[in-house]
This record gives sequence, structure tokens and C-alpha cells, in this order.
Amino acid sequence: MYPSDDYPESWFPIDFKDTEIAFQHKSDFDLTRSYLIFLLTKSPFLVKVLSQSAKLALSMGLPIEPIIKATVFKQFCGGEKRKEYQKVIDQLARAGIGVILDYSVEGEGNEAQFDNTAQAIIQTIRAARFADNIPCACMKLTGIGDAALFAKMTAGTALSPDEETAWTRIRGRLEAICKQAADSGTPIYIDAEESWNQGAMDALAQEMMQIHNRNRAIVFTTLQLYRTDRVAYFKRLIASARKKSFRLGVKIVRGAYMEQERDRARRLGYPSPIHPDKPATDRAFDGCIHLFVDHIENVEICVGTHNEYSCKLLAGLMAEQGLAPNHAHIYFSQLYGMSDHISYKLAHAGYNVTKYLPYGPVASTLPYLARRAEENTAIAGQMSKELEIIIRERQRRKQARMRNS
Repeated sequence: MYPSDDYPESWFPIDFKDTEIAFQHKSDFDLTRSYLIFLLTKSPFLVKVLSQSAKLALSMGLPIEPIIKATVFKQFCGGEKRKEYQKVIDQLARAGIGVILDYSVEGEGNEAQFDNTAQAIIQTIRAARFADNIPCACMKLTGIGDAALFAKMTAGTALSPDEETAWTRIRGRLEAICKQAADSGTPIYIDAEESWNQGAMDALAQEMMQIHNRNRAIVFTTLQLYRTDRVAYFKRLIASARKKSFRLGVKIVRGAYMEQERDRARRLGYPSPIHPDKPATDRAFDGCIHLFVDHIENVEICVGTHNEYSCKLLAGLMAEQGLAPNHAHIYFSQLYGMSDHISYKLAHAGYNVTKYLPYGPVASTLPYLARRAEENTAIAGQMSKELEIIIRERQRRKQARMRNS
């Protein structure tokens, strides 16, 4: 599609080698905690054992919440209550980094919980309206509706009367969320999920974009570029946005459900919907960055990645096109607790940067934390990269202390 590796290093306007900027917000103690957490999560086997043990201990009523809160929860989540995560928001604001608040309580499969989650998202959007450092909010559609229902809708299976009623409620919850986002002027990112649920989610997201994205992108859909069909879908979305006169909002990510996708395809005997290897996914992702820049007048984008090259590529294309680093149509984003060397350096250079900041009760966010740890171990070299950068910063601080002693 597009070349992704033919630019000389001098073409890129930014690099990510400055660990002092990356970890300016962390004390030596914080840095050591991060080092130990990434060292542990480097092992897929150990991650599974620790995740299952934590779930079992909580189900037995054992008092391990303080341990979880002081370690992995503190690394990857903002806090349980607003007073706690507001401190993180303020800290990021001092570095010029915005926040995407993510209410990470997993849905429990009942209507009351779905209603509660929808109301929590709406409250987050309302709060963001008056907070300069919360430029947008996010959600998972399975947080406001049964995953099995999305699967049925995606497969085109007929619904029972009760399921029809439940589907109407899902759409009503989403419409209420998107209307609040439009009224508040706060974009809402709809996360992507498993391919067997995604067709129905795509349809809902596109419907909401057509309603609310008139003068700017309020509703964003998400494309997981490890799927073989997503580049073509991106092109269709661009054509649809032009034809129907709405602003396209898109968040691009590489993808988070690789093992589940391959296992299900193997088990049910259909071709895997995802690319066979990481280089193919990288080409699709970087190709979409080029595609976006070609259509920047009609598309607003959030580039959600921990990949240094993809961030440098977009920065380079922006410079080539004469686009300001803080162009209103472009955001970079990383998960809270990861890739600080990317986030802080981009923000320091004037680009629009956000961190996904999950929050919620420790016990309720454990499924998110377990999934995050398992996903991270599946990203080739990601944990090693995090460790390498932390080690470099620890060595830099040690040398600085020796020079000053």
C-alpha cells in the first residue's frame, strides 16, 4: 500500500531516546516498582498464574486488595475514586498530556449493571466538559449490552422478542451517551472488540457518527488493524463520510484479541480474520496513517499505539505536509503506565497526547488488569522494551548522582 521503511532517520522530526523527559514524574521508588512489575509481566506463564491466584483470593475473601492496589493497580489505573484519579490527571496535565477516562468495571451481564455503566460514562462526559485536560471519553459496547446479543446481531441471527427489547435498550443507552457527548462537546471513543461481535458494533458506531458528527467528530469508531479487512473498511468509511456529509472519527490500534481470534477460528474451522504476523499488521497500521493524512480534511484520528516507528511516521508526515504538531484532527494516545518515553516526549514537542486512564474499584477492575497483563505479554518485545527504557533511566540517574557527589 505505502512504503513504511524507506525514510532516512534524518527525515523523522522526533526520537524517543530521552528517558529523563519520559520519567520526570517518577521518583526512584516509583521507577523501581515499575521495573519489578514489568519484570514479572514479561512471563506469560507467570501472568496467568498471578491473575488466576488474585481472582481466587478475592473470591475467597482474602485481604489482598491493598497489595493489588499498591502494585499493578497503581501502575495501570488512576484510582478508585475521583479524588485519587484527579491527582493523576493533574500530574499528566503538568506535562501537557490529556486523559481519556475509562470506567473499567466489566459488565456483569444484567440490565441493571448495563444501566449503571451507561450512567457512569455519561457522568464522565459531563465532568470532562469542564476539564481542559480531559479531551474525550471512551467506552466498550459490551459494558452496556450483552456480548451474546452483539454476536447474534453480527451473525444475522433472528432475535427473540426479549432479545429485541434488550437490543432496543442497548441502542437507547448508546444514543443517550452520544447525545451527552454532543451536548458537552466531548468526543466519545467506542472501543473495538472481538470480530464475531464487531459487525453490529460497527453499524451502531456508524449510525451514531452520521447523527452527531456534523461539524466535528464527536463519535469515534475503533479499527483493529490486525484484522485483514480493516484497511478496506477504513476506505469505505471515508467514502461514506464524504457521501453523507459527516466528519469521520477513527481511533486506530493494532489489536487486543489475537489469541482469542485465532483460537476461535481454529476451533470452528474458518479462516483467521487477522494477519498472519506482526509485520503485516504493522504495514496495515502504517498504511492507515498515510491514508488518514491523505484525507485529513474529512477525518479526525486518534493513533493509539506503543510503537515508536508509527508515532515517528505520523510526526514526519505531519511535518512534510506543513501540519502543526497540535493539529486539531490528530491525537496520539498510549495506555497509562506504559510507553511514557513516547507520551512525554511527544507532549514535550507540542503534539496532542492522551493517556487512557482506567479507574474504578480494585476488585471490579481486576478483569481489566488481568486482560491488560495477558495482552501485553502477547505483544512481541513490549515488556522487554519497557524494561530496557526503565533500566536506561535508572542508570542515567545513578550516573547523575555520581557526577554530583
